[in-house]
Amino acid sequence: MRAPRLFVEAALATGAAIELKDEALHYARNVLRLDVGAPLLLFNGEGAEFEAAVTVAGKRSLTLAVGVDTGAAREAALAVHLGIGLARGERMDWVVQKCTELGVASITPLLLARCNAKFDQGRGDNRLRHWRQVAISACEQCGRNRLPLIGEPVTLDHWLATRTEAPGFVLHTADSHALARGDAPAAVRLLVGPEGGLDSNEFAQARAAGFTPWSLGPRVLRTETAPVAALAILQYVWGDLA
Repeated sequence: MRAPRLFVEAALATGAAIELKDEALHYARNVLRLDVGAPLLLFNGEGAEFEAAVTVAGKRSLTLAVGVDTGAAREAALAVHLGIGLARGERMDWVVQKCTELGVASITPLLLARCNAKFDQGRGDNRLRHWRQVAISACEQCGRNRLPLIGEPVTLDHWLATRTEAPGFVLHTADSHALARGDAPAAVRLLVGPEGGLDSNEFAQARAAGFTPWSLGPRVLRTETAPVAALAILQYVWGDLA
């Protein structure tokens, strides 16, 4: 049986002792039900994974002894930077969870004209913490050792202004181009609109910024389905999905 994986907010090094707190303690005690001697794998989102074991199990604490670095390397060969129209509740959670499993490098929620969700600045930190926790749980499950970067919502102008050499694709039904199966880029930018899609001005902005239109076929996909389908295709053509 595979040892459970646990995210910890701590520096990891062989021989270190770590006392679990907050979400990690709750998950280890109440979900995984770890006790003294139980083996597990630790990661802190920075890329490495370490073997560990429980050494002390108190009523309100768990202490872990950190073992050796497993050397596991499970990050996607293709870094996909996703900009997606802000969606409501569980739809945004779904995007974060599934795109994390598929190896996304970063997710930036976008404030677009047709978004039916609003971002309350007063509760913004809570939303960001929630999305980060969704990503942590997805990494614990899928084996990733590096957390994707989840940015706070920004305007399309702001996101497009962060220019890189990575090719950009905008999901759209018009003038679609097929992915070239030649040399794989190291990174890709992917723009996905909200329900109802990008409006004409936003699409024109993306085109002016060098984004290539890309259609996923004749059926209209929901905003939470489209990025998952697109990432799977990108990772198959240029990444590490066989």
